[in-house]
Amino acid sequence: MDLSKVKATKQESAKFMEEEITKVIKTFGKRDPGSQGETDAINYMAEQLKEYSDEVKVEPFDVYPGSFFGWIYFSVTLVLIGIAAYFIMPIITIVLVLLAMVLMLGQFLLYRQMIDKLFKKKVSHNVTAIKKPTGEVKRRIFFNGHPDSAYEWTLNYYIGGWGFIAHFLLTMAAVIYVAGISIASMVINEGVGPEISEGVTRILGYVALGTLPIFVGMYFMWNEKQVVDGANDNLTGCYMGIAILKALKEQGIELENTEVGVILTGSEEAGLRGAKAWAKAHKDEYKDVETYIFAYDTIHEGRFLGANYKDLNGFVPADKTATDMFMDAAKELDIKCSLTTVPLGATDSAAFNQGGFKAVGITAMDHNLQDYYHTRRDTYDNLDVQGLADCFEVSVQVLENFENK
Repeated sequence: MDLSKVKATKQESAKFMEEEITKVIKTFGKRDPGSQGETDAINYMAEQLKEYSDEVKVEPFDVYPGSFFGWIYFSVTLVLIGIAAYFIMPIITIVLVLLAMVLMLGQFLLYRQMIDKLFKKKVSHNVTAIKKPTGEVKRRIFFNGHPDSAYEWTLNYYIGGWGFIAHFLLTMAAVIYVAGISIASMVINEGVGPEISEGVTRILGYVALGTLPIFVGMYFMWNEKQVVDGANDNLTGCYMGIAILKALKEQGIELENTEVGVILTGSEEAGLRGAKAWAKAHKDEYKDVETYIFAYDTIHEGRFLGANYKDLNGFVPADKTATDMFMDAAKELDIKCSLTTVPLGATDSAAFNQGGFKAVGITAMDHNLQDYYHTRRDTYDNLDVQGLADCFEVSVQVLENFENK
């Protein structure tokens, strides 16, 4: 199967993506997880997919958008109470700090659903579109993106990525300090008695009070009242798959043995909740033949095009075969592509892999936080159209190689 005619539409397809991303933002407004804007955008894309595929299914699922960053309110408050308790009973401080860290590690770093149901419930949606081959299905490939957009990361917008990271690291250091002096206070008091230890532990406590502004700043890490446009993160991912199906249809290409699909997963910005829901709902499906999911997220800076061999803060490995498929296709086309990792955050690839599917995350962004990432600068006039074109071409090459396997 030769898909050169489809690859030849790379510039036209990139222009289509640019126009549709602009249209979605201007037409449907803010698309935060579980919002009306997200629902309207998903329904619009589902209608487009009906033109280019044989089956389209829209599935609702419950989501609690405020929970993903809601750990901040719980964890920071527990630490603040712990600092006050230090002057009375340090053992209470240790317990509160440990509880705060468990919430942060589980809810934020590992994307667990520990406190979701403590927050307001909304309804989000996933879309699955399938284009069948002319013959027997011997293999399957899905292209994935998430239609929702993020709540703004306030500190990244105002002080930049390095400031954002520095503040977060200072907060972690302050947490360790508070826990450390609490343990030290108990040891010192036990070893030399309260008469000698009181002055030392009180001074250490005063230093802990000096960290209060750092902890209070965490309350302003995100702003749920400011929803970004999400042109790059991640309408680019959504329209990568849609553009591929569109080009196949318009070029009259029918694959013989490869089933091609698009998965649009809602509420990714609420902690991969859409991909988690999709993997759970379809856990017993798509096991009949070799199936891979390519999860696109933030195709913005073409020079940083990469296949993420590790995801979810570096904790979840991607499927090696899927990773190699993308890297090999890029090499064939002489398009620069690197093996990368997601050091902060995650793509839907992590949830798919955790759910038993084979997936890899594809990004084109500098993983050192840039000023557009999760800020109001992620707009339709801040797209890398050539980067979209190159990613499209590599993706079609992946499909061609897979069909000719």
